[in-house]
Amino acid sequence: MDTGAERKTFKYFWNRIKVPGLFTVIIIAAIALIVFTGKRDENFITKYQGADLSGGDSGRTNTYVRYMERWVSVPAGTRDIPIDIFSWRTAEGVSLRNSFEGENRVLQTGEQSFVEYTVNLDRPGRYNLYIEYFPLASRGIKIERNLLINGETPFLGAERLVFQRVWGDGGNVRFDNQGNEIRPAQVERPRWESALFRDPLGYIVEPYEFYLHAGANTIRLEGVNEPMAIRALSLKVPVPAKSYREYVAGINTDRFKNTRNSFLQKVQGEQSVRRSEPSLYAIYDRSSGATEPASVAQIRLNMIGGQNWNLAGQWIEWEIEVPENGMYRISIKGRQNYNRGFVSNRAVMIDGDIICRELEAVPFRYDNKWKLVTLQDNNGEDILFPLTAGKHTLRLQISLGGMGEILNTMEESIFRLNSVYRKILVLTGTEPDIYSDYRVEVVYPEVITAMALESKILYKLVDDLTAYTGERSAEAAGMLTLARQLELFVRRPDKIPRTLANFKGNISSLGNSLISLSQSQLDIDFIVVSAPNAELPRIRENFFVAASHEFRSFMASFFVDYNNLGDVYRKGSDVVEVWMLAGRDQSNILKAMIDDTFTPQTGIRVNVKLVAPVAVMPAVVAGTGPDAALTIGPGDPVNYAVRKAAVDISKFDGYEETISQFNPSTMVSFYYQGGVYGLPETQYYHVMFYRKDIFEELEIDVPQTWDDVISILPIIQKNNMNVGFPSVANTVLPDFSNFLAHLYQRKGTLYNEEGSRTKLDSEIAIEAFDLYTKFYTHYKVPVVYDFLNRFRTGEMPLAFADYTNFNTLEVFAPEIRGLWGFALMPGLRQSDGTIDRSIPTGTMASMIFSNSKIPEVTWEFLKWWVSSDTQLRFGREMESIMGAAARYATANYDAFKRLSWGSEQMTVLDAQRAWTVGTPEVPGGYFVSRHIVNAVRRILNEGEDTRETLLDYSLTINDELIKKRKEFGLE
Repeated sequence: MDTGAERKTFKYFWNRIKVPGLFTVIIIAAIALIVFTGKRDENFITKYQGADLSGGDSGRTNTYVRYMERWVSVPAGTRDIPIDIFSWRTAEGVSLRNSFEGENRVLQTGEQSFVEYTVNLDRPGRYNLYIEYFPLASRGIKIERNLLINGETPFLGAERLVFQRVWGDGGNVRFDNQGNEIRPAQVERPRWESALFRDPLGYIVEPYEFYLHAGANTIRLEGVNEPMAIRALSLKVPVPAKSYREYVAGINTDRFKNTRNSFLQKVQGEQSVRRSEPSLYAIYDRSSGATEPASVAQIRLNMIGGQNWNLAGQWIEWEIEVPENGMYRISIKGRQNYNRGFVSNRAVMIDGDIICRELEAVPFRYDNKWKLVTLQDNNGEDILFPLTAGKHTLRLQISLGGMGEILNTMEESIFRLNSVYRKILVLTGTEPDIYSDYRVEVVYPEVITAMALESKILYKLVDDLTAYTGERSAEAAGMLTLARQLELFVRRPDKIPRTLANFKGNISSLGNSLISLSQSQLDIDFIVVSAPNAELPRIRENFFVAASHEFRSFMASFFVDYNNLGDVYRKGSDVVEVWMLAGRDQSNILKAMIDDTFTPQTGIRVNVKLVAPVAVMPAVVAGTGPDAALTIGPGDPVNYAVRKAAVDISKFDGYEETISQFNPSTMVSFYYQGGVYGLPETQYYHVMFYRKDIFEELEIDVPQTWDDVISILPIIQKNNMNVGFPSVANTVLPDFSNFLAHLYQRKGTLYNEEGSRTKLDSEIAIEAFDLYTKFYTHYKVPVVYDFLNRFRTGEMPLAFADYTNFNTLEVFAPEIRGLWGFALMPGLRQSDGTIDRSIPTGTMASMIFSNSKIPEVTWEFLKWWVSSDTQLRFGREMESIMGAAARYATANYDAFKRLSWGSEQMTVLDAQRAWTVGTPEVPGGYFVSRHIVNAVRRILNEGEDTRETLLDYSLTINDELIKKRKEFGLE
């Protein structure tokens, strides 16, 4: 009922809200207008239209793109030309092998071999190079060869041609006593493989084409890594791939008539038979109820691929079987939920061949859910494969597709931008004065020209990437930011010095985008091979499936102990309790190795538990600790030993044989009062990293001694670059290695023989300390720096760092591949002319606790753990799971030599390892490191005298050492 009172009430509230309400509506409408109809740059074509984006004369001239620009006008060859592999011109390190793997005779080439052939041509032409090879047993890394044509490496990339190995399961899947599936170890399954020479990074999607002139040409293959046998080598005429319609038109379809129209075969992804990498094994997925088979409590190996299937050229192969000759379609249940806005492409091969160009790069776009993708041509019609009755192979290989050209352009742009940045550094330094006018446009007009070009190139990259992926990704946004910054620099050169650090950061971000965009992860649940009219399975992944799965996962979390790994046994007098302080992947690998090797061989049962480092000490004190701990710090064994909490392992049988596997330097930190309380697992030491291209540009040689380093420092610093010396004054992570290197190269030591006092007050130590601190006070090298990024940009062309950084740089900085290396550390020249390159070494350790009821049994486990075969397998499995950047730094010398290091790197690492020196641990030793840091900071920050400062702190250190020795009842 509409009464007068109600009308008045309505009028009152309307007057109260109508003004602000209308205002709110207007604001919302304005925002919507901006979002939905406002100007958003659809593309930037006006920024670069009509411009020459080839890079001109800047950047590298030895790339494949520049190579093809020179020879693109030369027609392709007219016929394939086989090369008689047994009629070489010259060779070394090769041999003939009869009756090998089904062949009467093959050519066996070693790691350090070369073989050169002469090929005569009637006319010049462009050819692919084709090889059929067999991977020979060795260290298990990728086979690499350097190609020279007519005495020269034709372009960047031809010096490191990669040929894949073949891997597979070493047995059947088994179950632990918790009901979890345990994947088998990955072993090599070598067989004859065929390959065209390609870009190892995959940026050039098509096989390499090589120019050969008329007349006699020489083709030389040099071994870089790993041996292989060769049965065929030939020049192939480059042939464009056919479309599916063209391919089908050339097939006699009468031979492939299906009679079983309902035929359907489902092959689970985890049932693959061969892979190119040991990391591409079956994995488990608990995130979706639609994965076959689904499980929330136990581990079920229910898919393959994942995070490790991410680099161009990696492949996984399955066997399929069809009952009759016929035309079959193939569907793949895949999921790409790793990179939003990315496309993961796979080349599809049947029996080793890609039958049509639509299968060169099948796209899998980002989606959180599983999708069943049926292979189709460009018209949306199913691709039907003509298959004869019986078994066939189906291989999915990562291809970058259209992304390859984008990445290739990005890589060259990053290289040129780093060169621009280094040139600006020469003028401004790393910390320009914001009030100075450096007049960059006058001093370096070519820098402004280069910035204008790179801005246009980046704008086009943004458009190309957005068009390819279908959306503006975070990587495209980063490119756009840098393009606009370069555009601003061209208009306002005075802005360059003020925002130089930001410019450097944007270049680094572009480099990170290059890595992200080159990764192409994909999960495979199953593959379906079916007759054209067979009904395909439905993928049920809806709200109800997801809700049910999440509820069951939640309930399982109350009953499943995820910290216990593998077979779990009740605690008893015959069960070894081991705590591991590393990550879950490492713990899973160890437990799997124990369950499939150690326990069956010895009958000793072992429980492995993943714990945090801080949990060990309280548990040991409370008497609830483990029998043994793995991956503990190098100082922990002695720290426990002085408190009577560690077992002296030198009294066990087999001790001498066990420690003979290690460099003696790794054992030094475990000695205490005539006993030995730990075994080394890993060994770390420094090498010298240097940029080959910048050394060549500055015309300087790789230094051999510290005097050489001092002599080239002014040249490097004159160009506003610098050298990376590890510093104890680094507030993030103090590094004592450089100071100790100077001390050990002078035959000095930190302590006297009894460990009762420091020898930092000796003349040798003072001399070493004085030189060490002068690098910071006199030569002005940085105390704190980001080694990886500065080395990558070239801002730090020389640095001393742990050798494990090699693998990080290989993955982290693909744009400088071939432009850097590492060498032996500089040393101190002795009176006889030799150079002492002694350096300190670090390690992670294993130990037995004194509360163990079964120390002898635990010792048997530790002997097995640090043995050569165990460490080798653990290292390979680690790398297979986590990639090359996680290569295991084992202390076992024999295992180290068989890990995946290249021959060039192994030579350096082997030589430097021989110079490593161990640093002893003593009660109160923490005071030494603490006050060395304090002494360095006083000298750097307050300008104190080196000698007096070190002598003062030596007195303080000795007082603490005496106090600790009294506390633990030592003389």
